[in-house]
Amino acid sequence: MKVRFLGESDPLMLMHGKVYDVTAVENGWYRIVDEDSEENPYEDIPSGYLYPPELFEIVEE
Repeated sequence: MKVRFLGESDPLMLMHGKVYDVTAVENGWYRIVDEDSEENPYEDIPSGYLYPPELFEIVEE
């Protein structure tokens, strides 16, 4: 799923209006690899951070 961030920009986290890939949905929150995180080479540790869905609009299911 792809979502657009609707909150205020933070260069270390998320940028307003940017489209991000949701890598997982966990307990209703979106796991997103943001501006500060990197892809994790270890399969058992998920990459990215969890964000509440109300900060985003879905642009592609």
